Amino acid sequence: MSAETQPCEPTAGAAEPPITARQIARLLHARRTVLPKRLGAPGPGRPELDQILGAAAAAPDHGGLVPWRFVIVAPHARERLAAVFAQALLEHDAAAAPHERARARDKAFQAPVLMLAIVRLGPGAGEVPDIERILSAGCAIQNMLLTATVLGYGSALTSGRTMESAGLRSLFALHEREKPLCFISLGTMLAYKAGPERPTIERYVSELGHAP
Repeated sequence: MSAETQPCEPTAGAAEPPITARQIARLLHARRTVLPKRLGAPGPGRPELDQILGAAAAAPDHGGLVPWRFVIVAPHARERLAAVFAQALLEHDAAAAPHERARARDKAFQAPVLMLAIVRLGPGAGEVPDIERILSAGCAIQNMLLTATVLGYGSALTSGRTMESAGLRSLFALHEREKPLCFISLGTMLAYKAGPERPTIERYVSELGHAP
């Protein structure tokens, strides 16, 4: 065939087709929690992870305090986190069976990318209120989840009794006014499970002057 009639081969530098605003909106509305045990490799690589983390910077932030931070739990640190999970279980239930302790430990190894979200609370009057700091952290987290969804990854937020344990505070070197909010898990969805039905707009929207 001549050069004019040969099919074009995709190249590494070929531009991807542009995504439309409607497609992005559908992706954002499609975000659902995927339990960490259903998240496997591959997870986002460093460039994609930087995109996900960079989305947090677009969150509303009264005073520009950046009252939140995220600590990635690298593979070599998972064993230390597993020990914290197991210890927190024993502190709550000293009679926990071996399989229960093993299940608690397993939570540290489930998703390819795991990080802890932390918010820094204020010293008192005159500062940005704690509720605004927590709201900012929530917006930062949601920005990250939505970006992960657009990039094709599943995500989950998890918490539990471990969040208030001394072991967790020590492992992540939390300052006195810092509070752990949740763990964020990211990875490829291994199995699909339909989530709960989404609430209708009427359940959470009303107009001033009209009864909800």
